[in-house]
Amino acid sequence: MKASGLELQFLAQVRSARIPEPRREFRFHPVRRWRFDFAWPAHMIAVEVEGGVYSRGRHVRGVGFEKDAEKYNESARLGWRVFRFTAGMLDRNEAIPILRDILKGEES
Repeated sequence: MKASGLELQFLAQVRSARIPEPRREFRFHPVRRWRFDFAWPAHMIAVEVEGGVYSRGRHVRGVGFEKDAEKYNESARLGWRVFRFTAGMLDRNEAIPILRDILKGEES
């Protein structure tokens, strides 16, 4: 799957911060075709980059919102920690400090 502009922005921030490279489009569920935008499987940490927040994209409308809720609930049941970042959060560079803290805590 082709990366979105927001996904490329996130990946550039990860690389610039020298955070270990995540797996892209990681399929985490044994049966469903659900994927995370980015994942660090050894740490059970995932990132979803949320676009279309203000443009009424699929993820903020009824069916899309429900499907995302189902995906995130199931991922939590399986032990995943999922962090969701919007375009504004990426523009403010809010993802990197969070990931740095979480991944550092996983190494201890």
